[in-house]
Amino acid sequence: MKRISSLLGLLVALSACQNNTANEAETTDAKPETTTEESSEATNNLPPATPEGAKVFFANLKDGDTLSSPFLVEFGIEGMEVEPAGEVNQGKGHHHIIINNDYIEFGGTVPADSVNIHYGKGQTSDSLSLSPGNYRLTMQFADGWHRSYGESLSSSINVVVQ
Repeated sequence: MKRISSLLGLLVALSACQNNTANEAETTDAKPETTTEESSEATNNLPPATPEGAKVFFANLKDGDTLSSPFLVEFGIEGMEVEPAGEVNQGKGHHHIIINNDYIEFGGTVPADSVNIHYGKGQTSDSLSLSPGNYRLTMQFADGWHRSYGESLSSSINVVVQ
């Protein structure tokens, strides 16, 4: 009887350990899976390195343009590839337009609100409707988790909307 009671005690103790481990796993903040290539950036919470010479630009607008709303914005990029948000892949990401603000620091998450517009489906253009006034438009490229590639993959112009 003593032996059965000891075995029951051991089983209860083992069960408690397994439950604690399971509960810890459930409460840990999970990050999306990464490949070996991305694991160092993901653990540092930074996007992958930007290839030398990569840049973003407004393909159809220039600084000082006067526009009528709505107007088309075409997103230009060189040295990187556009892909939908969700995965983090070296040399890839997606566009954002930031209205009346500058670029997001490297590794910072681009907010999602009325003045930080996400193009997470991999869009390369959009029609913007803005009230008449002066605007600073900043194009910001970010990785699949919306982490900014920083100033090197941003471009800003000032426009007037009539």
